Amino acid sequence: MSRGEHSCELQRPRQVVRKFLARPQHEGVGAVVRRSIGRFELRYFDPFLAFDEFSITGSAGFPDHPHRGFETVTYILQGAIMHEDFAGHKGTIKAGDLQWMTAGKGIVHSEMPAGQGTHKGLQLWVNLSSQNKMIEPKYQEMQSKDIATVSRDGVEVRVIAGECMGVKSPIRTRTPTMYLDFTLSPSSRLRQPVPPTWNSFVYVLEGEGVFGREGSSPVGPHNLLLLGHGDGLEAWNKSGKLLRFVVVGGESLEEPVAQLGPFVMNTEEELDRTIQDYELHINGFEKARYWRSEAMVRQDP
Repeated sequence: MSRGEHSCELQRPRQVVRKFLARPQHEGVGAVVRRSIGRFELRYFDPFLAFDEFSITGSAGFPDHPHRGFETVTYILQGAIMHEDFAGHKGTIKAGDLQWMTAGKGIVHSEMPAGQGTHKGLQLWVNLSSQNKMIEPKYQEMQSKDIATVSRDGVEVRVIAGECMGVKSPIRTRTPTMYLDFTLSPSSRLRQPVPPTWNSFVYVLEGEGVFGREGSSPVGPHNLLLLGHGDGLEAWNKSGKLLRFVVVGGESLEEPVAQLGPFVMNTEEELDRTIQDYELHINGFEKARYWRSEAMVRQDP
C-alpha cells in the first residue's frame, strides 16, 4: 500500500460521468451562491433537489421564506449564520456546525449572517418521499465538536451523515443519505464505498484532486462531479497541497417531482394546494400569518 492510502476493496469503482463548474449567482438578498444541482443543466439528481455553496457578507442573507416537502442540510464552512423560524426555534450555526432541517408540512424561516465578515457554507436539499412530505417539521443539529472526525493514512473525514471508517453519524436521514467531508494530504488515496443503488456526487472545496480514474485530469474547487454506477469512489491527491471535498450520496425515490421554488410535492394538484395553504395560512402554515423574524423586524423604520 502506498503512503496515505485509505483502503477497501472496490469491485466496480464509480467513474465521473458529468462535471459542472458552479458559477456564482445572486440569491436571497445580496447572497452569492454557486449552485450545481437545481440549475438549468441539472434540475434534479434524485433524491437531491439543490446543492449550493453560499457566501454572505454584510447585511446579505436569506430573509423570511417558506419550505414544504423536503429537508435542508446546512453545513457552515466559515463564519456563522443565525437561524429563526415561525415556531420559535432560533440559534446560531457556526463554522463546522450542521443543521439538518426537515421542513415536512411547512416551515417559514430566515437565515442571516451572525456578525461582521464573510460567512460561507454548503446547503443541500434532500427530497422526501410521498409518505414523508407532510410530516411535522423537525431539526437535528450538531456542533462542530460533536461531528465525528476520523484520520487514517493521510485521509481525514468528518462523518456528517451515514458511515465511514467504522464511524456512523447519529443524524437520522428519512431519505437514506451519506454526507462525508474529506481532506486528503498530498500523495494520499481514498477508496470510499457507496451503496450500488444510490446516486452520488463529489464537490471540490479546496485543492485539486483526481477522481474515478487515476489517469484523469485533476479537478479544482467549485466543481461538481456526478458519479456513475458502481460500488464506491476512488480519489487521489497528487498535488503538494491539501485536497478537500465532500461526497454525497442518496437512495433514489423514483417518484414524480412537482416543484415551485421552495415547495416540492409529487403532483401539480398537491403543489396548487400547497400554494393555497401558504397563502391562506392553513395546513401547517398557520403561524406564518403574523410572524416575522427578528432580523426583519430590526430592519423596519
